[in-house]
Amino acid sequence: MLVQEEAAIYAKYDSQIRDNISIVFNARKGLSSKVYYDIIMLSGFKKEQIAQLFNTSAKTITRYTQEDKNLDIVSSEHALKIIALFRKGTEIFGELEAFRRWIQKPAYGLGWQVPVELMETSGGIELVLEELIRIEFGDLA
Repeated sequence: MLVQEEAAIYAKYDSQIRDNISIVFNARKGLSSKVYYDIIMLSGFKKEQIAQLFNTSAKTITRYTQEDKNLDIVSSEHALKIIALFRKGTEIFGELEAFRRWIQKPAYGLGWQVPVELMETSGGIELVLEELIRIEFGDLA
């Protein structure tokens, strides 16, 4: 993915992912289902993988985007947290591709769990974010 596209996605959601309060307040408004495609572009995942993260089907994602539906509050929050996580990961690893590789491998600080597999829940995203912060500050023990 081009760095410009990545930057455009982060800029698009910047005010919505600034902090947890922003995430919650913006999730309550409901995001456009087009956020799925922004997450696909950031993550490099296939639509089926994104559907699994949101506990839905690829067919539902397609239908929602074709009908330009808004996501419910829980899915909106989940989407914003994923985007915020990718932004933080990109900052820490220096490039999106390095972060993408890291989330696909077992992580010591996560009990050797694969970070992407934890991203199905809000709590799992928080665990991955906490691990990123430990990496950022060199606290790997």
